[in-house]
Amino acid sequence: GLSLSSLLLELAGYLVFLRYQIYYGYPLETYLEYPIVIAQDALLISCIMHFSGKARRALFYAVIYWGSWYMLTLQKWIIDLAMNLCTFVSAASKLVQLQHLWQTKDSGQASALTWGMSVYTCAARIITTVMTTNDLAVLIRFIVMLILNIWVTATILHYRKTKKTD
Repeated sequence: GLSLSSLLLELAGYLVFLRYQIYYGYPLETYLEYPIVIAQDALLISCIMHFSGKARRALFYAVIYWGSWYMLTLQKWIIDLAMNLCTFVSAASKLVQLQHLWQTKDSGQASALTWGMSVYTCAARIITTVMTTNDLAVLIRFIVMLILNIWVTATILHYRKTKKTD
């Protein structure tokens, strides 16, 4: 139910988004959960790579992400472009997850509850973005993510296996 490619894209999107929020000095409450989500995704990716025998590749990805973190703010246009592309990267992450679900026709370990919480989070972030920063790039990102998170949640519910009781 989990796609490594999807997780790597998702992590990249979160890192860019966090860096953008910090760069523009937005209030801490607008991005407070992102360091936690990033740590969670990094740990999950590390476990997947370790148990699949690709631990060395994980180090390569870590170096790439770390270097990118600092390169994003070398010029203002870089962080602005990255934020706009971040929406596409995050959307690609969700689409890769959807593709994986459609190919396997099995939700596996993907949790409808977790994806449902992502739906709620995006809806809440739309409201807080309008109330705090009114940043159009951030607002578009959360609207797109809301739609895609609803789609992934619905797909997981469609493909989940139900236990038969006698």
